[in-house]
Amino acid sequence: MAEPIQQLNSFLRGEISAVETYRQAIDKVADTRARSQLEECQTSHQRRIDLLRTRIMQLGGQPDKSAGAWGTFANAAEGGAKVFGEKAAIDVLEEGEDYGLKDYQSHLTDLDVDSRVFVEQELLPAQRQTHKVLSTLKHTIH
Repeated sequence: MAEPIQQLNSFLRGEISAVETYRQAIDKVADTRARSQLEECQTSHQRRIDLLRTRIMQLGGQPDKSAGAWGTFANAAEGGAKVFGEKAAIDVLEEGEDYGLKDYQSHLTDLDVDSRVFVEQELLPAQRQTHKVLSTLKHTIH
């Protein structure tokens, strides 16, 4: 059961990183509608953190507590966005959403059947939704 737990923890670190990046980026966005959408996306990622932690514990694993290397990446990427402002912050988030979607899709085979169903039914639909929101926002923010 070690490999599915390791993969779920990898997903968890990505979600923790996403929440951290959203937290930093939201401060850069002045448009109230866009800010509200980003806050909804952040909440969606936080929900995925909670779901992943529960699933990892159900499998007898210990959920990671931090983003680890992903947090370092998020901080570095967001550091660049701080200089450029709102559009760069949205770009960083959209890039992260792209990565998250590909990460879930490409690692489904690393999971046990029940965890794969969990990811396909709980995490992937939410990831597709936040990806869509960011993709739309990216094209509407000037």
